[in-house]
Amino acid sequence: MRLIKKIPHERFLIEIHQYNQKYLLKISLDQYAQTYKIDENLIDNLNFFDNLVNSKFLHSCLTRFVSMRSDFINEYNKYKNE
Repeated sequence: MRLIKKIPHERFLIEIHQYNQKYLLKISLDQYAQTYKIDENLIDNLNFFDNLVNSKFLHSCLTRFVSMRSDFINEYNKYKNE
């Protein structure tokens, strides 16, 4: 897996990787990560990702991160209470 681009952001770590004829858009926050796999042949230009990663998209990612964290904490608390 090869890192080909980082998109600067104040809250998220946003990276584009290339692996097995796919671009992997990886968005990380704290200990959680979301990865989107996109076929290389669908993308003409890497600037596509700059346009994709807009405020609406990142707001959806943040909502998903909050849900992921909540799910993990709920399951972890069940485990701790057994």
